[in-house]
Amino acid sequence: MTVRDKLYVGGAWVAPSDPSLLLDIRSPHDQSLLGRAAQAAPADIDAAVAAAREAFDQGPWPYTTPEERQAVVRRYDELRAARADEVAHAISVENGSAGWFTKAGQPFLTRQVKAYLKAAEEFGWEEIVEPSDESVAFDTIVRREAIGVVAAVIPWNSPFSAATAKLVPALLAGNTVVLKVSPENSLSMALLADLWHEAGLPEGVLSVLPADRETSEYLVSHPGIDKISFTGSTGAGRRIGSIAGDHLKRFGLELGGKSAAVILEDADLDTVMQGLRFASLGNNGEACILQSRVLAPRSRYEEVVEAAKAMVESLKVGDPAAPDTFIGPMFRRDQQQRVMDYINIGIEEGARLVTGGPQIPEGLEKGNYVTPTVFADVDNSMRIAQEEIFGPVLVVIAYEDEDDAVRIANDSEYGLSGGVWGTDTEHALSVARRLRTGGVIINGAGNSFDGPFGGYKASGIGREYGKVGLTGYVEHKTITRTR
Repeated sequence: MTVRDKLYVGGAWVAPSDPSLLLDIRSPHDQSLLGRAAQAAPADIDAAVAAAREAFDQGPWPYTTPEERQAVVRRYDELRAARADEVAHAISVENGSAGWFTKAGQPFLTRQVKAYLKAAEEFGWEEIVEPSDESVAFDTIVRREAIGVVAAVIPWNSPFSAATAKLVPALLAGNTVVLKVSPENSLSMALLADLWHEAGLPEGVLSVLPADRETSEYLVSHPGIDKISFTGSTGAGRRIGSIAGDHLKRFGLELGGKSAAVILEDADLDTVMQGLRFASLGNNGEACILQSRVLAPRSRYEEVVEAAKAMVESLKVGDPAAPDTFIGPMFRRDQQQRVMDYINIGIEEGARLVTGGPQIPEGLEKGNYVTPTVFADVDNSMRIAQEEIFGPVLVVIAYEDEDDAVRIANDSEYGLSGGVWGTDTEHALSVARRLRTGGVIINGAGNSFDGPFGGYKASGIGREYGKVGLTGYVEHKTITRTR
């Protein structure tokens, strides 16, 4: 059992202000005790923000060169990669994510970092802009400077990835950061703090604090915070947006999704279902980008339904440590109950239960398990088609023609991601251009870390990854000087 009874505040492990806030971290697989970890209270937030404020206002971090900051980030990723198996295991035992998923995610973390480093190297931190009017008698200099102290708030489902998406660009730009993590991720996020500390961040630049929702709100409302970067539910994002508006803080929100997989008439279903294993059910179905609405042409509807049923039933559910497990337990008991409630809602709404159901898989009653489920005869107005379930539940919806498919795909308050599946990739691209989402993946191509990531509509405000993501952590200053 691991005990982490201190908090990482301003670059040092210190005693918490309230030692009684020691949380038991339990396995979602069997409820066994994994460890105990200190939790942050408002006084710890005050200390972390004060350290970050001093480190930003007095330096040296904001005044280092871009190359010096890039070297620290590069060193962090080298340290993380050297301990990739340990990182993957730490996430898996806390989250219930299957081992294949957390191990496969390690190279993706390096890809995230490399994309940000490339963006930083090419960024143009200070540049002279050519005048649009040759009669102008002065030079225009544009500088990109750090915003200040960033409050980064991340969810539990993929903590290293979410942390990387925020910490790396914030630090590359010269900001200081208070990272708020989920209490149940306390142990793996303590490992993340250790890695950044070893990479050589100066004192005060980073704090990593597990805390409850009330303490999180205290952080984002803190007068010492200049920017809020949040990943999580749309409901929480609305609340954070209102707080940021009241205080005129900069903010970015990466929120929920209910993405559609548009299966075209010419799609090869073997290829589609092999891809949807990952695109619709990866990380136990607990990911905002997953294609949980499967849109099938009316002419092939039952064929798609049967293929989805066979694919889902082929996936092993069980201990995330087992090498052949594809789907592990839900993160928490309340998340398990939420998914089972939605399955019951689907049945009550009149959808056809093709496979699965609200029962716990046999032999897995100790854990937070649900049975992977497929619904057919789903109308897009049903709650199971409109609301984010965040679990291994697929709904298959029929469409009449491609205009109808695009209409259904876009008929959602969300607009985060989506997929188009078809043999003619140029034609699939033409359909992808019509989807009102921040990203579209054709035939399971994968996620790009060089292009921007984020959502339309209720899926968020702002973008992460690459140059656009880095831009979200800078202020633009214009200086004019006479020639």
